[in-house]
Amino acid sequence: MDGLMERLERAVTRLEQMSVTMQASSGMANGDCVNGINGGLSKCVEAFDVLLKGPVSDYLSNSRAIGSEVEKHAEMVNNALQTQRSFLKMAATHQEPAQTELHDLLKPISDHIQEIQSFRERNRGSNLFNHLSAVSESIPALGWVAVSQKPGPYVKEMNDAATFYTNRVLKDYKESDRRHVDWVRSYLSIWTEMQSFIKQHHTTGLAWSKIGPIAPPYPFDSPTAPSAPCPPPPPPPGPPPVFTDDDSKPQADSAAAQHLALFTQLNQGMEITKGLKHVSDDQKTHKNPNLRSQETPIKSRNPGSVNPPRAAVQKRPPLLELEGKKWRVENFEQKHDLMIEETELKQVIYVFSCNNSTLQIKGKINSIIIDNCKKLGLVFENVVGIVEIINSKAIQLQVLGKVPTISINKTEGCQVYLSKESLNCDIVSAKSSEMNILIPKGDDYKEFPVHEQFKTVWDGSKLVTEPTEIAG
Repeated sequence: MDGLMERLERAVTRLEQMSVTMQASSGMANGDCVNGINGGLSKCVEAFDVLLKGPVSDYLSNSRAIGSEVEKHAEMVNNALQTQRSFLKMAATHQEPAQTELHDLLKPISDHIQEIQSFRERNRGSNLFNHLSAVSESIPALGWVAVSQKPGPYVKEMNDAATFYTNRVLKDYKESDRRHVDWVRSYLSIWTEMQSFIKQHHTTGLAWSKIGPIAPPYPFDSPTAPSAPCPPPPPPPGPPPVFTDDDSKPQADSAAAQHLALFTQLNQGMEITKGLKHVSDDQKTHKNPNLRSQETPIKSRNPGSVNPPRAAVQKRPPLLELEGKKWRVENFEQKHDLMIEETELKQVIYVFSCNNSTLQIKGKINSIIIDNCKKLGLVFENVVGIVEIINSKAIQLQVLGKVPTISINKTEGCQVYLSKESLNCDIVSAKSSEMNILIPKGDDYKEFPVHEQFKTVWDGSKLVTEPTEIAG
């Protein structure tokens, strides 16, 4: 018996060595380490390294030059890109797994995205909030590895979301601090180069290896430096285990056995009814009226099965204060006497998460931002820059003096009351609904709805878009 086991072990060892040699020779095309043999990086991973050493490196340098929250945010982005590199490295040498296993493999990237976006939410009062928002709105682009057919356009869409905030950065720092301009250029170039990378190597979705083992159903290890050597090959396996009749099966096998038994029963066809118990006529309610009059016991719910109430969401304290040149108005509920009187031309006002409240602003200021508010009324005199409404619902805005531009983005329900001096202002809207502009007419206002439906046609040389009435 011992001699037979030794012969089996030697045979298995020779087969493994042959498998390693074959995979190493064929894996050179896909590149990377195959069972501990360094076959060189695949072209895909090498191209991704060029992106890391180019735009990403510039972005990190420019972020360190700015410092503060921007530098910390950049390190998070770099960690996320290194994790994606490890994912691409694995995909170059493994076949695509099932969807459940793929979900586990993508979880580290998803966790990085959530971490980056949560950092922005924790630093809403930062003077560099537009920098943080540009990154947070576009970082979901790393999810292109899960997009089939056209991942490139998906990355472009995320890049466009970033430009909404990078334009603000340029507006604030273009003439005063060149570091922020360089930061915008380097960050946007990451996603531009990412689109080129995807177009060259993953045009119709992530390209998995056609050979090699199926990707393991557990998250990959933390990323290592590109120059790190591959791990040594695993030792040869030990002798095969000897199974006995009384060995217990793992829970996974038990669950699989239950599923198998269920499908076996379903596949019996008409034979499945053989196990049913015969019911005689005296036990059938439609043939025995006496059974209908009998009361059926009502099963009461088990009080222990009731779901416990959810813990109340912790509310942040209301805040109205001036930080440098920014007024912060946050977390007010049922407050209709909010007022800011001492204003200056260089100041901006940021209103966040205020519900069912009214704010009045006196004097002339630079700009106003309303973010994530519901049922908010805002009355102001003069703004020399822009008034922006983002991610809000049921907003009422009244202009007493002048304002050059009003921007409405991702908002449901917005009433804008213009003064006679502000009739020539520009109103820009995107992804919003139920918007009305009220124009003064005598002692009253006349309401005009903002178009939400458009028609686009090809005139032979270009696309022509014009508003259209909502079809009934």
